[in-house]
This record gives sequence, structure tokens and C-alpha cells, in this order.
Amino acid sequence: MSTLETNNIGKYSGNNVSIDDPLKLKTYTTTERDALSSPAAGDTVYNSTTGTIDFYNGSAWNATSDNTFQFAVEYLVIAGGGSGGYSYGSNVSRGSAGGGAGGYRTNYASETSGGGGSNESDFTATGGTNYSVTIGAGGAAKSSGGVGNAGTNSVFDTIISTGGGYGGMSNQDGGDGGSGGGAGYDSSATNGTANQGYAGGYGWTSGSNFGGGGGGGAGGAGTNAASNNPGDGGVGVQSSITGVATYRGGGGAGAQSGFTNYTHNGSGGNGGGGSPTTSGTVNTGGGGGGGKSSASGAGGSGVVILRYPDTKTISNPGGGLTISSETSAGGYKYVEITAGTGNVSWS
Repeated sequence: MSTLETNNIGKYSGNNVSIDDPLKLKTYTTTERDALSSPAAGDTVYNSTTGTIDFYNGSAWNATSDNTFQFAVEYLVIAGGGSGGYSYGSNVSRGSAGGGAGGYRTNYASETSGGGGSNESDFTATGGTNYSVTIGAGGAAKSSGGVGNAGTNSVFDTIISTGGGYGGMSNQDGGDGGSGGGAGYDSSATNGTANQGYAGGYGWTSGSNFGGGGGGGAGGAGTNAASNNPGDGGVGVQSSITGVATYRGGGGAGAQSGFTNYTHNGSGGNGGGGSPTTSGTVNTGGGGGGGKSSASGAGGSGVVILRYPDTKTISNPGGGLTISSETSAGGYKYVEITAGTGNVSWS
């Protein structure tokens, strides 16, 4: 049976309990705590081994340190963009399509995810717990004839954004992805991933004039090629998670390619989409532009941006990630993770 020891007990007028001196809990080492006979749910002690207040929940002892308590993390997770396709030939223009943007997911404020998706669910983290992060690479540029290369996924714990689809060429389709790659002439449009990005545009042909479709963007579909005009890349989505409104996730532009009549170009989507032969912007997930008289553009790499209370400090246990310095504003901090694979943790 527990014993309450006190020097004085006085009447207090308020509807609560007042203690003039610090409250001292019974002190045990971890070994002594674990040796207690038949603890009951709610029993609370001071653990001198770990310097924490520990409570028994009916089956195990738990430490109520700062790391015990959960907190909200807001995120923007963008995958790598796909590269454009590259078509070439003698005395004829052939369509080269733009690459699709990487998948775009966020739960920040009331902002929307890609593909017209709604703001995602809250993410609750616990201090001292490792959460996996991977930054998706952009698809490699195409330096010889063929369809482009898809981007790779970006990951924050259970949040996975899908790599952008590759751009098509000539009469070959592009690839599905976070946002779909554009299609070559006489080919079908591609698909974006639900709540991450939009579809790529169709190619076009008439006589010897061929145009590639634009790659899909996080905020809009790639446009179809028409007449002598290749398709434009779809627009990205704007986010203020870093405090500055910035577009990311634009689709790559379509192009005409070959040795004649290849003066027409599409435009890369606002948000890092590449123009013809130009790569998507790094850390935006932008799609690469279609090839023209030279190689296609590579897809832009992805990014993971995390925002959390400024009472917390992030770390990268074991290394492997490229993380910016913490920036504080309005009671929060944020970091941009721009490369690598590893874990993050907070204290």
C-alpha cells in the first residue's frame, strides 16, 4: 500500500489542488521499476536511469518524455519527371512528345494535390521514430531514337508519389505515370495517376508534318499537337509550403524533329517543364521536352518538403539524404530534401 507523506495540509479556496513545493515522485532506476510487483494501470514514477517520468498503461511502462508526444507534419512529395521521346529521320519531320511530370501529393494548408486531387489527410509523427524518405530521379534523356524514360517514385513514409510517364515518339505512345507522357503521332493519350497528375496530349500528323503531344502536368493535361504546332506541357501546381508561392510539376513540351521543317516547338508547362531538347527543372518533378535535332530533355528530379512545429529538430539518422538547413517562420520550420534515400527523425 502506498503512503502519502506531507508536512502540512491547508485548506485551499480554489476548486483545485495547490502544492507550494515541487511535487516529488517516487524514484526508481529502470531495473528497479521493472522489478515492481504487480503495477497497476496509471502508476507513475520518476526513472532516474533515463531522466523521464514513466507511467504503466496496464501492460508496459512508457516514458512521457518530449519524444513520446505526437505532432503534425505537413508535406509536399513530388516524384521525378519523365524524359521526352526522340524521333529523327531523313527529309521528314517526326513527332517527339514531352515527358510527364512526377506525381504531386500534399497535405499542406488547404492546397490541392495533383490531378485535381483534394488536400490529403493529416500526418502524425512521433519524436525519435524513423520515417523513410526517397527522392525520385528524373528519367534519363534519350540521345538516340526511341520513347523516353519514366521518372522514379518519391517517398515519405507511406506517402508515395509516382514517377512521371515517358514521352512517346513517331507513332508510339508515351507512358502512364504520375502525370502521363505525351504521345507521338497517330497514338493514344496516356494517363496520369489519380490525385497526382494529368494525362499527356495526343500527337498529330498531316502529310509529312508530325508533332508530338505535350506531357501532362500536376495541374493540367498536356495539350494535343495541331497542324504544325506540337503540344504544350501541362501546367504544374502552386504551393506556398516554403512561404513563397512556387509552381512545380509542369509537363514537358512536344516537338517536331528531323532534318527538315522542325522549326515548331511546344512550350514546357509552368512548374519546371522542359521546352524541346531541354530538361525539366531539378527538384520540381518537371517533365523533359521532346527531342528535336538533338536529344530529348531529361526529367527533373523530385523533392520532399516537410513542415513541422519549430519546437522540433529534424535529423537524418544514418545519412543518405541531402537536406537543407531548417528555416523557421511563424511557429514552424521546414526543410527541403533534394536527393538520396534514408530516414528522417525528430527530437
